[in-house]
Amino acid sequence: MTGPLDGRVAVVTGGSRRGAIGAAVARRLATDGAKVLVHSWSPYDAEREWGADAGGPEALVDEIRASGSDAVHYAADFADPDTPAAVVQAARDAYGHVDILVANHARSVRQSLEELTAAEIDLSYAVNTRATLLLIQAFAAQHRDERAGGRVVLFTSGQYHGAMAEELPYMASKAALHELTPTLAVHLAARAITVNCVNPGPNDTGWAEPGVVAESAHHVPGGRWSTPADTARLVGWLVSDEADWVTGQTIASDGGWSALGGI
Repeated sequence: MTGPLDGRVAVVTGGSRRGAIGAAVARRLATDGAKVLVHSWSPYDAEREWGADAGGPEALVDEIRASGSDAVHYAADFADPDTPAAVVQAARDAYGHVDILVANHARSVRQSLEELTAAEIDLSYAVNTRATLLLIQAFAAQHRDERAGGRVVLFTSGQYHGAMAEELPYMASKAALHELTPTLAVHLAARAITVNCVNPGPNDTGWAEPGVVAESAHHVPGGRWSTPADTARLVGWLVSDEADWVTGQTIASDGGWSALGGI
């Protein structure tokens, strides 16, 4: 049997935790036939309240390989400006070329206006915005030099549907990706590269307490939070040939949560 992504190579960033979106996307693209480089940076997770998934990225790669697909792992900190190019190069070293870039990684630290620090603003922009732009630069350069065609999927958040006053550095850096999507799509259209952005809405990736998930589910018309698998299905379609006429769009996959204003 063949899959819709047979012969293609994908880079999926932010694959540190097996229960989160990056891992779900990597599994889906591998199932669809792609070879996948899984990027991770577990020290960030270790500093957050949800904690690191010890051995998670390596186990994910082993899982993908056991299923008959191919994957490699690359751990690096996107706070380093040299990391984006290194990630793309690692995929090229392993597989020769990169056809799909899914920039799923994110830094999120709770800081309100009163708590805001210049250091956190700079670090959030470095990881969420600068690194993503540099990833796209490295990804697009190989298409210019070698062959046309490709897919880029970015990730934003719900800041364009409602206030996120407790996460200002994260909100600001994610808003930048939302606004960059149309410009990048237009710029890369001549190389047959599509650029789209996904808002996964409230997503049950293990960061929230079960009570919070259950209590707030009634705000979603579908009656539940999104799951990583919901998001992965959308990404799988966006990077397929069927979506070659969709570009410059930000798409919410949230069960109608955004239709209520993201309340």
